[in-house]
Amino acid sequence: MQASAAAFKIIKKWEGLVDGDPDTPGLDPYLCPVGIPTIGWGSTWSFDGSRVTMDHRPITEDEAQQLLEEEVEKTERYTSGLIKVPLTQNQFDALVSFTYNVGSGRLQGSTLRMKLNRRDYEGASNEFWKWRRGNGIILRGLVLRRAEETILFNT
Repeated sequence: MQASAAAFKIIKKWEGLVDGDPDTPGLDPYLCPVGIPTIGWGSTWSFDGSRVTMDHRPITEDEAQQLLEEEVEKTERYTSGLIKVPLTQNQFDALVSFTYNVGSGRLQGSTLRMKLNRRDYEGASNEFWKWRRGNGIILRGLVLRRAEETILFNT
């Protein structure tokens, strides 16, 4: 499956297009709420496959879009490989947004994935809300994002 516009909408909304230094041209790297160097719409990986660092060169909005599309494509593959049951497009989109945010390793080890692969769709949907913390602190943005992903998953 491929992510639809619904997945991109949630990712863009909640990741935001952030500029770490608005006084310089281009989009500079920034630290996300949990302190991870990030660029564009929440990209933690650069074009060459290396991790984004605070020394990463500024990028354009077009480059931010390209990074987003590349990372979503990877996230689609990871999600498809980890989930072994049939999904609706909305369920897949919600999972892609979730995995883009938390990472494929966390999806792999999650109760959400375990329940979903046991065809417990309702139980899986009830797991999204548990992923609302950053560095142990409940973050309002994650609470709202997980609510939006849960609604999408259930429609």
